[in-house]
Amino acid sequence: MQWTLVIPLKPLGLGKSRLTPFAGDGLRPRLALAFALDTVAAALNCPPVGEVTVVTDDPHAAAELSRLGARIVPDPPGSGLNAALRQGVRAARRIRPRAPVAAMNADLPALRPAELGRVLKAAEPFGRAFVADAARRGTTLLSALPGNSLRPAFGEASRTRHLASGAREILLSDVDSVRQDVDTGEDLRAAFALGVGPHTLAAASRLLIAE
Repeated sequence: MQWTLVIPLKPLGLGKSRLTPFAGDGLRPRLALAFALDTVAAALNCPPVGEVTVVTDDPHAAAELSRLGARIVPDPPGSGLNAALRQGVRAARRIRPRAPVAAMNADLPALRPAELGRVLKAAEPFGRAFVADAARRGTTLLSALPGNSLRPAFGEASRTRHLASGAREILLSDVDSVRQDVDTGEDLRAAFALGVGPHTLAAASRLLIAE
């Protein structure tokens, strides 16, 4: 299967607000962009991924991610994360109607193409499937095969909502980089322990991650 990944990204000035005590308002937007660049670059290097669609209305982020090879879809103003994902899936399916789709977070700076590939392979038998985050409260990836609605329910405690909606949880033990999203300084330290991509490494070079 050749998947289309749909990745939502808030305007850089608004995203990752919980990193402010750790990184400050000056560095936080740079980190948000760096996370997205490393996430998209890893996804595009994953053989089962045929296309990456990013839903954003941030012009700077759109330009940078487009240069990597992502397709950019406008984010409906003020509609929220799940509406943005539905918009992205509609756009993706107009272009590749027979491809399976997966919504994935933009804040996976340690993402490994091989681990993402294992997750997508594990999702192939199920109409809808998902991966919980490292804390097992949220969701980092939600997939849907052709003919199935994605029905995203991202946000706080989304793991419970996706389970209740009938999506199958993918319980692989060796895909930590797909689970490690970054909302806090502790999350960023955990991502660094796994090994972050070059954009995040450069953006965070002034932070004392090890301390």
